[in-house]
Parts: sequence; structure tokens; C-alpha cells
Amino acid sequence: MSGSVNRPVRRRTFVLGSAAAAGSAALAGPLAPTASAAGFGWSDDGSHYVVDTGANLVFKVAKSNGDLTSLVYRGTEYQGYGGKNSHVESGLGSSTVTLAQSGSTILISVTYGTLKHYYAARSGENNVYMWTNKADTSVSATRYIVRVRAGAFLNDEPDSYTYAPTTLEASDVFLKSDGQTRSKHYSKLRVIDYDHVGWSAGGVGLWIVRSNHEKASGGPFYRSLLRHQSADGGGLYEILYYGENQTEAQRFGLQGPYVIAFTDGGAPSSALFPGTLTTPWADSLGISGYVGASGRGKVAGVGITGRDTAYPYTVGLANAAAQYWGSARSSDGYFSIGGVLPGVYTLTVHKGELAVYSMSVTVSAGATTTLNTLAVPSSNDPANAGAIWRIGDWNGTPSGFKNAALMTYAHPSDVRAAPWTGNVVIGGGSETSAFPAYIWKDVNSGLLVYFKLTAAQAAAAHTLRIGVTTAYANGRPQVVVNDTWTSAIPSPPTQPSTRSLTVGSYRGNNHTFTYSVPASAWLTDTGQYNVLKINVVSGSGTTSYLSAGTSVDAIDLLA
Repeated sequence: MSGSVNRPVRRRTFVLGSAAAAGSAALAGPLAPTASAAGFGWSDDGSHYVVDTGANLVFKVAKSNGDLTSLVYRGTEYQGYGGKNSHVESGLGSSTVTLAQSGSTILISVTYGTLKHYYAARSGENNVYMWTNKADTSVSATRYIVRVRAGAFLNDEPDSYTYAPTTLEASDVFLKSDGQTRSKHYSKLRVIDYDHVGWSAGGVGLWIVRSNHEKASGGPFYRSLLRHQSADGGGLYEILYYGENQTEAQRFGLQGPYVIAFTDGGAPSSALFPGTLTTPWADSLGISGYVGASGRGKVAGVGITGRDTAYPYTVGLANAAAQYWGSARSSDGYFSIGGVLPGVYTLTVHKGELAVYSMSVTVSAGATTTLNTLAVPSSNDPANAGAIWRIGDWNGTPSGFKNAALMTYAHPSDVRAAPWTGNVVIGGGSETSAFPAYIWKDVNSGLLVYFKLTAAQAAAAHTLRIGVTTAYANGRPQVVVNDTWTSAIPSPPTQPSTRSLTVGSYRGNNHTFTYSVPASAWLTDTGQYNVLKINVVSGSGTTSYLSAGTSVDAIDLLA
């Protein structure tokens, strides 16, 4: 890949009109800046609005379609690869683009049908603030992508396919010559895990600081595209809605601010991060759908009892219009979620990623909804049930199972994956790590679990539970005990209809399958191993890793 390209910035000399009146509440037209940094201002070169932040950043927005066509930081152009601009989705097309300035803020507004997109610059800052208001389905806008020219930054991270020339699956999963896999899907991270993504090299950092995702979908544990690198350049994403393994309907409305931030190599300022970013300077900009701090509320919980302190707990708020989340304090379960739009929400308490409690809460503008201590009933946590044996932990994830950690950043066929086959003997101490995280109809269906029962246990019926976190192509488990008793084929639970297990995501809808195994199915000889066979059944899917499959949360036989 080539190195960074240095290009001079050409700027027309221009004279701005009179300054905005003190206390002006709304942006006006071409007003003179209240200069807090030398050079801050804008010009019109005929086809672009050219904005100089007065620091080290100059950017251009096309007047025809709202594309970001240039990002020059310290005299070096970073925008562009493959002849493409940075833009909403893959470019909006002919749009109405206007600019207005008030004091130390410049706002560029882009209108394309019912969609509105905004760029804002602040005097003395190397940031481009953005908002996108997707009002309905008439525009297929699901992302903003910053396209970075080749050579500016090099990496071989899991979400990079710079060095992976062979297509492995669809047109977005690639194979390296050493057998490792790469894809833009392989981010490793859930939304709750990151505030920003980007690259740093040569004393320059280029980042996307994500928004609070209040109008996105999928909740705090959702996995989405973050970035990619290829021979043509790099892409940084803010995903406004992503359909891959999506568990919720699309939400509409204003998302942002999210920020393109340049630094001298380090991470962007934490003041820009979701939850800490406050933009009172944006309150009066006239952004469609914008709700300032005074129009929002807060939910605070005194604590949560009935927790298993070995696990983190997350509290989420969700309704059809918005979503929010926050971590519960490990010592007592206290939580606080601010910046919430008014409305009635379902509050859900998650042990790890497993929902164990829910209730309804109402949020009002300018007010705090204070909740007394929430008590999670013991029966809500499946781990509290007495079990003869258990494989895995009931935490809503396949963590601990064979290959589970690798699967968020690699394809199941990756050379680093251990064999997906392998049976388990209860009592050996390595049951979970030996059991595959995923089971496919065409790959490893028919996995066996060997276990012994006492005479008293073998004389009684028992409930077998298999918890799953998602499924592809309606894959679900049917079980056989000792080749003499076979369960009915269970109905498939509601799950996303897209790829999941091959694109780095196990996060679907957690579901527990239960099987009532009669006493007649067990072996009465206590010295013999009972054998449980787990098959994956479905009439859907294709072959290999795209055959019907499922991700496992936990398996246990109740006492």
C-alpha cells in the first residue's frame, strides 16, 4: 500500500458579512465568526463548502449531494479511496445542501427526501460533528462511512482484509494464505465495549467517536461493522442501523452527534464519548429531531438484589423509539441512565447477556425516575436450579465453550479454530472447554455427552435444558438418550433470519429448550455411562458452516 499523500489546500480569499447579534438563538446565513481560533471560517468554491476549523483541519462538503470530499489534517489529505467520498450509506445523490454560521459554530445541512444529515464545525477543534435523521424507510440509510485513502494507516486486525485476497464466503469474508480469516464483520466488540474506533500512525490519529445509539437497534450487546482496511484504503463506520443478526425492528429519528476526530496520535478526548458528550452549543442550531438536555430524563436504581456477583450486570431501557443502557455497580447493583427521551420503557436487567428481570418505567423530561431496590427472583436465573450436571454458564453467551472467544473475530473454518467435533465426558473437569460453542447440521451434529447416574437418579424422570443464544436457518437441537428415547423436534424460536455464526455474532434471542426425559430412558446400571446425543435439525440452510446451526449458552440435567 502506498503512503499518505500530501496535497496543498487551496482556499479562496473571502469576506464574511456582519457578525451575529449577541444572544442569537438560531443559525443565520453567512455570518462572520466570533473568532476563537485563527483562520476559522468557510468559503464557497462553487461546488463545495470549504470549512476551516481554525485548528489543523480543513474539510469540504459537496453542494450537490452532501458528500464529504476532502479531509485535510496538518496539510495531508486523508479522505478517499477507490474514487469514493465519505457519505451517508453509499451516497445520497442530488440533495439540498446549505450552510449557516453563528459565532463559533458552522453547520452544513443536507436534505435528501425525508432524510436530513448535518455536519458541524467548532472553532479551534479538529472534529467534524455529525447527525443523521432517518425519518422512514424511503431512504436506505444505515451508516456513515469515512473513506480513508490507502497507505495512511496499515493494520492486519481481524476486521481488516488487506492481506486476505481469497474470498471465502459471500463477498465479505476473506481467507489469508496462512489460513486465517478476515472480514469487516469481525469487530470483536459489542456496542457496549467501545466509544470510538480508528487508527493511529505517524503521529496522527483518525477516529470515529460513536453516538449513544439511542435510535439504533439491537441493544448494548449488539455487534456491528466498525471499520475495515483493504488494498484500496480504509473505512470507519458509524452504523445507524445494521440488519445482520438483528434482533429488533429499525428505529427512526435523529442519531448523533457522532464525531470524526483527528488527534496527534492518541485516542480522542474522552469528553467526546457517549454519555459524557454534552452539546449545549447545538441546542439552538435547528437540527431536525434534536432534543437537548432539558428535554430528557434519567432513571436511577438504588440497587439490585439476587445478583450473582461473579458476573457483570447491565440495565437496559428500550421501546419502539429509543434504547439506552448502563452498568450496574458491582458492590450493590446501583445504576444510573441519563439523557433518556421521555416515554414508557421496558427496563431489563441482564446477568452477563442473559435477561433475568424486567419491568416498565416511565421517563419524564427534566426529571429523575428513582427506583427502589430491584429484586431478581431466584427462579429467574436458570443457574439457581439444582442440576445433576451442567456444561457452561447461564450468562447468555457461549463464553467458555470451545472456539467461543475466536468466533467474534474469525470464520469457523479459520486455521486457529480447534476441531468442531469432540464428545464430552461429565466429571472430567474440562466439559465446557471441550464442548463446541456452535453446532451445525452439516458440520458437527450428533455430539455426544457421557454421564453416569446414581440408582436414585436413574429411577426418576428429569428435565434436560439446552440454552441457545442465536440460531441460523432455524437450527435447533433434538436430543436422543441412549439410542432408545428421542425427543420431539422443538419449534424454532424467533431468531434473526440473516447470517450470524459465520460473521462474528452469537447475539440473537436467548432461548431455553426443555426436554422431559422419562425414567425409562436411563440406564439402571450405575456403572455404565448414559449417552446424550445432540442433533441439529432444520429444513433450511445450505451446507457446511452455512447449514442450520445454533450457538450454545448452557446445557444441564436438572436434579
